[in-house]
Amino acid sequence: MTVYPKQYDVIVVGAGHAGCEAALAASRMGCETLIATINLDTIAKMSCNPAIGGLAKGHLVKEIDALGGEMAKNIDKTGIQFRQLNTKKGPAVRSSRAQADKEAYQHEMRRVLEKQARLDIEPVLVEELLTENGRCIGILSHTDTAFLGKTVVLTTGTFLKGLVHVGEVTYSAGRAGESSAEKLSESFLKLGFEISRLKTGTPPRVKKDTVNFDVMAIQPGDEPPRPFSFSTEKISQAQMPCHLTYTNEKTHQIIRDNIKSSAMYSGRIVGIGPRYCPSIEDKVVRFSDKDRHQIFVEPEGRNTDEIYLNGISASLPEAVQVEMVHSIKGLENAQILRFAYAVEYDFAPATQIYANLETKRVENLFFAGQLNGTTGYEEAAAQGLMSGINAALKVRGQEPLILDRSQAYIGVLIDDLVTRDIREPYRMFTSRAEYRLALREDNADLRLTEIGRRIGLVDDSTYNQFQQKKLLIQEELERINQTVLNPTLRTLDELKQCGIDGLDKPTSLADLLKRPAMSYEGIKQLSPPIRPLPTAVEKQVEIQIKYDGYIRRQTLQIERFKKLEHLPIPDEIDYGSIHGIKTEAREKLAKIHPASIGQASRIPGVSPADISILMVRIKEFQRSQTAKIA
Repeated sequence: MTVYPKQYDVIVVGAGHAGCEAALAASRMGCETLIATINLDTIAKMSCNPAIGGLAKGHLVKEIDALGGEMAKNIDKTGIQFRQLNTKKGPAVRSSRAQADKEAYQHEMRRVLEKQARLDIEPVLVEELLTENGRCIGILSHTDTAFLGKTVVLTTGTFLKGLVHVGEVTYSAGRAGESSAEKLSESFLKLGFEISRLKTGTPPRVKKDTVNFDVMAIQPGDEPPRPFSFSTEKISQAQMPCHLTYTNEKTHQIIRDNIKSSAMYSGRIVGIGPRYCPSIEDKVVRFSDKDRHQIFVEPEGRNTDEIYLNGISASLPEAVQVEMVHSIKGLENAQILRFAYAVEYDFAPATQIYANLETKRVENLFFAGQLNGTTGYEEAAAQGLMSGINAALKVRGQEPLILDRSQAYIGVLIDDLVTRDIREPYRMFTSRAEYRLALREDNADLRLTEIGRRIGLVDDSTYNQFQQKKLLIQEELERINQTVLNPTLRTLDELKQCGIDGLDKPTSLADLLKRPAMSYEGIKQLSPPIRPLPTAVEKQVEIQIKYDGYIRRQTLQIERFKKLEHLPIPDEIDYGSIHGIKTEAREKLAKIHPASIGQASRIPGVSPADISILMVRIKEFQRSQTAKIA
């Protein structure tokens, strides 16, 4: 075995979306960092959907940006279409989504990595974890070279014993055309980790000039496009349209006639697939009452003819895929450039890690991304950022950064993973966040930028811009709350033009803005601010005032939540000795080892009665410890 001459503070294995964020965070926090990846040409590759964001996922991207991550900045530079979803609903569930130029996104992220100080990139296939006295001390490559580091972050994606399935054909690959990591899973097992299998899939890609877009519904981007990053002033590049078509009864019959040749339905795939992003075979079987399913026809970039058929991921034989695609309106003559496939891979159930993403079994070893059972670039990047931050804090000898459920969607994501023993690909939804009115996309910077600044990820320019925004919001809130309109004839006439009838007493601008018919634009007409304000400031003022009552109620809920989160459970508690708690609850508490009463209360199978008994036991334990000290 050869030992690489340079020793690192943080070694990141994998250069997907999780690995990129982890490596950038650690190096920007002052750590000598190595990112080890099988192929330098696939850094930040979009293996599936060439897009960033979406429902709830957009929240994650905004939070990554607020903390000092890179994903939002990268999509702002390389996006080809920007849209905000759920615009007719309340601000809590509005989410941003951007179509990416797939190759440009990869190349830009690689450029950022290569220019980052204290960050080395090496083409390494990792085959073993190196440990000593229960601590991870590095990695061993396929060329028998040891890279030593104080901490190791694993972001292996779908590459652990990856198997690609196309109909009856199966071969080893992390994704089509790329080799899998065959030996690293064995290293996990030797260290005592539990390993299981998951499955995901991707749809066919077709050639652009063989698609009849004229018979499809066009989907343009928003004008003007809204940036993802809080530090991006505007999107200057031109947008490209997407299109919408549908499957039909003929499509469904083709699938039903060939269902036994699908890898999903032939029994060859044992891994569990994503519940909320099913294959087209699953859709046809599980939703047999539906006579059609949406297909979003999306360009993969400005300089490619590849079109992504979002909505028909499959593991059917290639000949069946051709027949299926040709049955769809607008795709009758489409030439398939890349066939759909399913990929099955190893993952490590996330109850084996703490909330800082460090493993319970091996110190200084962190897991992030699909290795923890998630699906999606955004979920992976969020975990990558937090694992990189916490690996760097571990090197510094500082306390870990753990965001709770009331602070961020990132906190919801990680808490769900480490608490709920999830055994299927996890995807973020707004419904998972019980405090979603407080965790909006628009206020991610107000919630998290100070934290990013404190740990060293938010630079001076970004922080100064943030402080100025915060000041403008506060000043305008004060002005609107303090400015009072009297019911003069002129005022009543101006209000009528804004859709407001009647004003029988002096009323503040804030109270007027709370009325459903009134917008901030109307307030500006009645009483303009001293100087023009940025759109982001205006929107923040409008949301904070219009939803003030709801936000106050949510704040009280968060205060009650934090009381339970601040009730720690001593590490020494022996759950097996606590009488009165159900057997299932005892087993799950012992397995997950919750850090607080709040976390314990969220474990499936642990009842309020179990929590009451646990709290009594903790008080008894604390009294006994006090008596020993006395």
